[in-house]
Amino acid sequence: MQVQAAVGSRVPTWFSRRRLLEEKLADLHRCTNLDAVNQIHAQLLKSDLHHDLFVAPKLITALSLCRHITAAVNVFNHVPHPNVHLYNTLFRAHALNASHPSIPFNSFFRMQKNGLFPDNFTYPFLLKCCTGPSYLPLVKMIHAHVEKFGFYHDIFVPNSLIDSYCKCGSVGLDGAMGLFWAMEERDVVTWNSMIGGLVRCGELEDACRLFDEMPVRDMVSWNTMLDGYAKAGEMDKAFKLFERMPERDMVSWNTLVCGYSKTGDMVMARLLFDRCPVKNVVLWTTIISGYAEKGVAREAAELFRRMEEAGMRPDDGFLSSVLSACAESGMLGLGKSIHESMRRWRFRCGTRVLNAFIDMYAKCGCLDAAVGVFDGMMGKKDVVSWNSMIQGYAFNGNGEKAIELFSRMVQEGFEPDAFTFIGLLCACTHAGLVNEGRKYFYLMERVYGIVPQIEHYGCMIDLLGRRGHLKEAFTLLRSMPMEPNSIILSGLLNACRMHSNVDLARDVYEQLFKLEPAEPGNYSLLSNIYAQAGDWANVANVRLQMKNSGGQKPSGASSIEVEEVVHEFTVFDQSHPRSDDIYRMIDRLVHDLKQDGYVPLVHS
Repeated sequence: MQVQAAVGSRVPTWFSRRRLLEEKLADLHRCTNLDAVNQIHAQLLKSDLHHDLFVAPKLITALSLCRHITAAVNVFNHVPHPNVHLYNTLFRAHALNASHPSIPFNSFFRMQKNGLFPDNFTYPFLLKCCTGPSYLPLVKMIHAHVEKFGFYHDIFVPNSLIDSYCKCGSVGLDGAMGLFWAMEERDVVTWNSMIGGLVRCGELEDACRLFDEMPVRDMVSWNTMLDGYAKAGEMDKAFKLFERMPERDMVSWNTLVCGYSKTGDMVMARLLFDRCPVKNVVLWTTIISGYAEKGVAREAAELFRRMEEAGMRPDDGFLSSVLSACAESGMLGLGKSIHESMRRWRFRCGTRVLNAFIDMYAKCGCLDAAVGVFDGMMGKKDVVSWNSMIQGYAFNGNGEKAIELFSRMVQEGFEPDAFTFIGLLCACTHAGLVNEGRKYFYLMERVYGIVPQIEHYGCMIDLLGRRGHLKEAFTLLRSMPMEPNSIILSGLLNACRMHSNVDLARDVYEQLFKLEPAEPGNYSLLSNIYAQAGDWANVANVRLQMKNSGGQKPSGASSIEVEEVVHEFTVFDQSHPRSDDIYRMIDRLVHDLKQDGYVPLVHS
């Protein structure tokens, strides 16, 4: 009995510590729950298995899937003698987390220094870290390594090289094409990578020629060409290709519907949407966003109702996309309907979606609702949430509230970014808070290390100009480290009109004319400035220049949503069915304003 008790009270000596964790380790490399991964990590540390060459790669992969790259690197650093497989796992983790290429490449150089030789997995993982024209030298370096060590026999390696060359943009196309034609063996991935690269660089004719030469095409081949035509707005070619396809998947249907929507042809977009045999949430997102972007509120709302009736529940992508479209087109009705549905379904909105609701409500002028969403984000706020709310106050002319919110943001430990200060400066501009604007403009770099960009300069120059500080605005304009754009210059020119500064207006106009020599609005603005000063000779001169340039000032336009219909009006527009009633109401309002002493400022 004593022997049995002794045996039963301890783990058998043959039962290793690793065997105790084997069941959990089996799926560790697929786990995306950070809490679960951290628990296993703690057990591995306790069991002293975290530096095991079988365990460490699984742990690094799991942490990288949880977007915890710092912890993944820490695991790697605690392995005393890493092998090539462990290095490859680290490179893959960096690629997955979009680390700066210098980090994995430094590890790559250290690996070689330690006498380890790359294998056919090393180079593809490193290449995945190189996406952009600035990384072309690194891609070329890997290409030289591949040639030197003879890895062309594994088609996965040259395919990865072609893909990386193409991701470097047009500067990498020659390298990709040279390698493509030099390859003795090509598979469908090779062809698709090359065609995809040509499509991304806008070389559609070359892509089409290569597509026609393809010995065997798969769904990716067809969809890549289809996407190229759609993004280029060549919808006739896209439709002909779509009709030729031996079979179509959801990507094919969505690409075509999206293409027609982006080019403004909602009739064709709707016809294809209705023809699609099976509709997923992505397709519903595309068609509803398309209508919302065009301001066709009734159709967008009706389709959203149909989507609900079909039992299709929106995802974060749907909500972010459609709410963004509602914000830009001022479709408060649809945005509210979506919000009500989310409450009814008890949908747990993530931070990104809640930020989209804040942005939508604020841009549609429903500030109380935006504040309600923001205040309800207990523990979910990020910097974007604060920025959206600050910009909401700015957009609605409440500069003091925006400044108060910024103070709260800093007190609660959130680090402001460049967008925060754009919102703050816009708020100061709309509220005319010159001193506060100056304070935040100079504080952003001095305290937070954020170098002002063209948007910050634009806001500050606009603020100074509107409040009559024209010399200071012009001095700031001349001190900009970058060239001012037409938006900044036309804003300052308008400030010169507001404050009747003809001399400064001439200087600003000269710069603006270099950027936009044929823009009729600029001629019109300068003409008005001369007219206000009574300089009729220059008024005639500017109008003659405008006539000779062939420019004509476009009519102003505005829109308003009433009962799920967005009505758009242009100057002297009489196309609305209730045009007579509208003009009668305007005449009555103008009469009442004049009775109260208002004198309109009329521009030519």
